[in-house]
Amino acid sequence: MLILLPPSEGKAVGHRGKALDLSTLSFPDLAGARSQMIAALVDLCSVPLSASPAQREKIVAAAAKTLGIGHTQWDQVDLNAELLTAPTLRADRLYTGVLYDALNLADLPTDARRRATRWLGITSSLFGMVRINDALPSYRLPGGTTLPGVGSVAAHWRSALTDTMEAAAHQGLLIDLRSSTYAAFWRPSPEVAARTATVRVLHEVNGQRKVVSHFNKATKGRIVRALLVDGGTPQTPTDLADHLATLGWTVEVGAPSKNGLALDVIVSEL
Repeated sequence: MLILLPPSEGKAVGHRGKALDLSTLSFPDLAGARSQMIAALVDLCSVPLSASPAQREKIVAAAAKTLGIGHTQWDQVDLNAELLTAPTLRADRLYTGVLYDALNLADLPTDARRRATRWLGITSSLFGMVRINDALPSYRLPGGTTLPGVGSVAAHWRSALTDTMEAAAHQGLLIDLRSSTYAAFWRPSPEVAARTATVRVLHEVNGQRKVVSHFNKATKGRIVRALLVDGGTPQTPTDLADHLATLGWTVEVGAPSKNGLALDVIVSEL
């Protein structure tokens, strides 16, 4: 089973870890594409030592605009400039936010944590796809960015990820919890899509249903945690719908599409 997660825009910052070593990361076939992305991001965010304060502000402002970063977050431009020398954190500590808070990887029982290492893949604008035990520096690169020297981040990874992800998803169930931005990085082949469940969370109030970001992310985190703790291995998307029902969720099975079978999880409260 492979469970695909989105990253988080917010990330923890390491203080004592070793510097990035691309040769140690999962999915080693992505090394070339990763190097291109890192070089382009470092180049965008680096300020020459000889730059005056006015020149520095101009360079940082331009990088921040490209990355969609507000003035109060300009420090993240500096983080990007130091990617090759900055301390790293394991991905299960690096990625933060609502989904990862609900998933609470650090507090999983031992067996569930082993499953998380095998089952989880985290989509990354900078690294393509990573596992939770990969050591990564903190960075800021939204998935919708067009990066000088590389172009569209999504298009870059669509080209690089196809063979890697088809191999990673070569058998068993694929559970796709990525947001639309990160789903654009890789689309499953028809053969893989037939084994794929795409999950959407709908908040229902007074008979009205809608997608609410906080509910969506928190519930997805809880679903993944429950699957890891339970340890069951549903083999098909419809098996997954039945399994989630036994774990306490209300699930409605939608129509199959080129990306997989749609499952709607209905929640009324967080």
